[in-house]
Amino acid sequence: MPCSPTAPPTPAWTSVRVAANEDDTARLAQALACAMREDPTLANALLTLRGDLGAGKTTFARHLLQALGVTGRIKSPSYALVEPYSLPAPASGPALPPAWHADLYRLDDPREWEDAGLRELFATPGLKLVEWPEKAGSLLPMPDLDLLFHHEGDDTRRIALTAHSPRGSALLAALS
Repeated sequence: MPCSPTAPPTPAWTSVRVAANEDDTARLAQALACAMREDPTLANALLTLRGDLGAGKTTFARHLLQALGVTGRIKSPSYALVEPYSLPAPASGPALPPAWHADLYRLDDPREWEDAGLRELFATPGLKLVEWPEKAGSLLPMPDLDLLFHHEGDDTRRIALTAHSPRGSALLAALS
């Protein structure tokens, strides 16, 4: 029986954005949310949010969830580890999957990620936003899109977005 050819891995594609203020961060989140609403398969993405404390990871996650229609208080999952969100159905088109916002800052060992049941959670459909992904070590799946936040003084942030999958590339292309 012949082997079926496998597709070559998607090369990483990086785009760097400068957010001069929180409004710029909100616009970036809005653009990604628009892409997810237009193609709900993109809302099954794993987005890793990396950067120092205060770099803008939680602010970005809050703006993305709001742009996807989450209402009410969007709190940091620092103590709860994961906060779940139901995404409202758009006026037209298919419903969006649920979303989860995880903050792994408090993990001391990557095995805690697995012990907390996150492997099962990450195997289900839905948007996953993960702050401090390095705390899960190699247990966390490869992200579709990695966002690296760098604080450049005052309100300015440099955000490097790197796609690691076709889904991530589609999200990145939506920003063009």
